[in-house]
Amino acid sequence: MTINTLAYTGIDAERRYNSATLSTTKVGPLANQIINIVLPVYGIVLVGFLYARRHAPDLSAANRLNLDVFTPALLFDVLSAKDFRLTEYLDLAFAGSLILLGSGLIAWAASRPLRIEPRTLVPPMMFLNSGNMGLPLAVLAFGESALPAAVVLFMVENLLHFTLGVRILDPGARLIGMLRMPLILACLLGIAASLTGFRPPSAVAEGIHLLGQIAIPLMLFALGARLTDADLTHWRAGLIGALLRPVSGLLLVLPLLWLLPLDGNLPALLTLFAVLPPAVLNYMFAERYRQQPEVVAAIVIWGNMASLAVIPLTLMLVL
Repeated sequence: MTINTLAYTGIDAERRYNSATLSTTKVGPLANQIINIVLPVYGIVLVGFLYARRHAPDLSAANRLNLDVFTPALLFDVLSAKDFRLTEYLDLAFAGSLILLGSGLIAWAASRPLRIEPRTLVPPMMFLNSGNMGLPLAVLAFGESALPAAVVLFMVENLLHFTLGVRILDPGARLIGMLRMPLILACLLGIAASLTGFRPPSAVAEGIHLLGQIAIPLMLFALGARLTDADLTHWRAGLIGALLRPVSGLLLVLPLLWLLPLDGNLPALLTLFAVLPPAVLNYMFAERYRQQPEVVAAIVIWGNMASLAVIPLTLMLVL
């Protein structure tokens, strides 16, 4: 099954490059390439922001659908594809896990001198926006062939977030309850399909594929809508998080690139993953478990706004 870039990004790749408003003769090939990568992503975020400012929609149902239906469908669709081999990405998955866990340890060590409660700071520093930004950025920067690797990192991040992340916020949470979550089930079923070679019937697979197409554009739109909740009250924590998140990621990814045998565009993809901003899901979990949600919201929002500078700078280094 071929993964369709247009389906997952909602943007015609050929038209994206042919109709760029800034030509390579004016800004240079690299700058033009970076603009063509980040503009579609942040363009959809901007649409969500402007629409939410004007209409203040309640996206809770849409976000729930994305978490319970569309994103699990995307994960299973990619993981069960006939051209996907999980064993080819074990080093990448291991490196992604080390970046997440290492970022959490750095945040835990820094929380006391920064005077931020560890359970407030650690999750948004660990759990990244690997869905909303990571997936579309990977496709736009490295082509549709990079989507399986990006999905592996997304899967690793979500498995840790819905297990370890929940336990950080609620030490009494039961593992069996976490395993029933649709995202976790989709990951486990997708891994099983990849390892066994099982493929659902074509009619079923096409339905799952169509559902998965909704996930990424809706993620970006919802992220833009969430940015309307920016609160300047907790600006200090927000700025700390916006700086600590990419810095800790870079400190961890550089030795990993030297130690692990990653080929092709995997080193660049891992570097981009390491500097991603905090996931919006951190705020939802903080609200659910009453762990200073207003502070976590500030960290998430400021971190995502800072990514406007961090992501292009990182792309300049890895492209």
